[in-house]
Amino acid sequence: MLRPPNGSHGNQPIRLKTKELMESLRYDPSAARVLIDDADWDTLAEPLQTARQQTLDDVCLMQSGDIPDEKQPLDAGFIEYPRTLLESGQLAALAGSAERLRSQVDRLLVLGIGGSYMGLRALFEGLCDPFHNELSRDERRGVPRLYFEGNNLDNDTVSALLQLLQRHCSDPEDLLQRWGIVVISKSGGTLETAAAFRLFRQALETYYGADSPRSTQLVVPITGEEGKLRSFSNERGYPDVFPVPDGIGGRFSVLTPVGLYPAAALGIDVRELLRGAVDMTDQFRSQPRGKNPVLDYVATCHLLERERGMNIRVLSTWGNRLEAVGLWYDQLLSESLGKQEQGATPITGVNTRDLHSRGQQHQQGARDKLITNVIIDKPATDSVTLPQVPESLDQDGLNQLAGRGMPDLLRAAFEGTNKAYADDRRPTADIRLPELNAYCLGQLLQMLMLATVVEGRLIGINPYGQPGVEDYKRNMSEILFQS
Repeated sequence: MLRPPNGSHGNQPIRLKTKELMESLRYDPSAARVLIDDADWDTLAEPLQTARQQTLDDVCLMQSGDIPDEKQPLDAGFIEYPRTLLESGQLAALAGSAERLRSQVDRLLVLGIGGSYMGLRALFEGLCDPFHNELSRDERRGVPRLYFEGNNLDNDTVSALLQLLQRHCSDPEDLLQRWGIVVISKSGGTLETAAAFRLFRQALETYYGADSPRSTQLVVPITGEEGKLRSFSNERGYPDVFPVPDGIGGRFSVLTPVGLYPAAALGIDVRELLRGAVDMTDQFRSQPRGKNPVLDYVATCHLLERERGMNIRVLSTWGNRLEAVGLWYDQLLSESLGKQEQGATPITGVNTRDLHSRGQQHQQGARDKLITNVIIDKPATDSVTLPQVPESLDQDGLNQLAGRGMPDLLRAAFEGTNKAYADDRRPTADIRLPELNAYCLGQLLQMLMLATVVEGRLIGINPYGQPGVEDYKRNMSEILFQS
């Protein structure tokens, strides 16, 4: 793990210049608070403060290297890593390598599973054009198309991607027909990613020539300092290899080279992602409840689960572009807190789409759900408005809404849905992003990671490690290699 920069002291790191408050993420649990007794809210203050302090103390404990057995594993490095990376020279090296790769390929394959790809997918879908791969290179501003593999064992998708590369890439001297690989695995021993890497590495070496410079220059491993992938990378002589930092688990790694390197290759402003995360950490560290999105979120979720039995948490994204953030959070919460027969069940919803599928259950089903809305105040593009048509063609009756924009329609759906929930005493809370940019997304990701750890400390569960997943991996290996 990167060490804190000179001048930082324990829990009082150097502060970076923050964005204006109006540009910051806001969390509003007021609609859910009507179902939480004030006495319970007040009584939780001290345990919540203790959980916050434990979360922050874990950073110092890691730095000391003297970690007690009951704290193992301890992967709290994600908390201060964004600040450390911003204040070191390593970010420039990462960005420079990503820029070189971006200039040399028109298709980029990212091979990884779980936290090794879900965070990048959240960044890609949130910050890139929704039809990124359909655009020309000029329209993509010189960044490559993006494809994910190594996240499953689906023969048909692997075959289809191999065939796509064969059909569209026949001349390695043509930039528009060149492709490369970023492979992400801390140990290199995860079967899904390792199998995909062998398959696509073979295809790449066949295309460029196994001994050609491009066969190594266009492969970028992101891996641990030790392990199978690191050993192979050293043996193969890949010139650019970036670390999965020690002390940061996979599902907490989105703001490390795991997510940042391919994001930079896509032209995403990784510095702003990191600044958003740093500012969220500072707010978490210094602000009391009521001004602290992390603490307020944990208190709301925890009390509704403990006192009302609401152990299903719906992250309801209002718009398509944050769906992958919800799926990333599903993994984060499930693997972190789903232990010892505890842990809420996360569900991602996209509205208004899912109002026509899950909405009935959320409105009138079992009272076991807390719905957290994620709302973007300002769309990234100009408002698309409904046109006026001749009266003879107004069978849909929408002329009365002519001139109204899609954001107006979405706002009405949001307000109407949440009024219906409130009228039936169904709890909702809101996470509001002023706009969907790198800074705000960095805030959101860091907020949810911090909240997950704080809740784990609050309920006495180690939020790090994934013993259940390790069981499946071990059993799968025994079946395959002993049969």
